[in-house]
Amino acid sequence: MSTALHTTSPLSLPQNPANFKASIIVADWNGHITEALLQGAMETFSRAGVSSTAITVTRVPGSVELVYGAARAIRHEDPSAVIVLGCVIKGDTPHFDYVCQSVTQGVTMLNARGEVPVIFGLLTTLTERQALDRAGGSLGNKGSEAAATAIAMANLKA
Repeated sequence: MSTALHTTSPLSLPQNPANFKASIIVADWNGHITEALLQGAMETFSRAGVSSTAITVTRVPGSVELVYGAARAIRHEDPSAVIVLGCVIKGDTPHFDYVCQSVTQGVTMLNARGEVPVIFGLLTTLTERQALDRAGGSLGNKGSEAAATAIAMANLKA
C-alpha cells in the first residue's frame, strides 16, 4: 500500500456481508502505533458494515511473528482476508532490514499460495514521527487502508 494522500475511490462493501470474516494480526512491539493502526482498521470495517463479531484480533509479540499469526489464522479461522499490522522503526543496526525482509517474504509466500489474501500492514519507517504520521496522523491511517484493501481482495476472491 502506498501512502494515499487523497483517496477518491469509495469504500467497497463486502460482496457477501453475512459470510465476510477478517483476521487481524497485531504486533505488540511499538504498541502505541500498532494500536492506532488497529483502531483505523476497525473503524473502516465498521463504516463498511462489517460487524465487530466478524473480526478476530490476535496479538503477537513482534513483527516477525506476524507471519506465523497469519498462517495460523488461515488454517484455523477460515477468514475472508487476513491483515498483518506492525511497525518497524530503523535503528542503528541491520536488525531493521532482517525484520522487514522476513515479514515481506512471509506475507508474499502466504499470498502466493492463493488461499486467502494477506494484507501487508507493516509500517517500515526511519523515524517514530513517520510511523505516527501513518497511524492516524498527517498521512492517514495505514490500518484503515489495510481494512479497505482486505474487503476489496475478499471481493476479488469471491
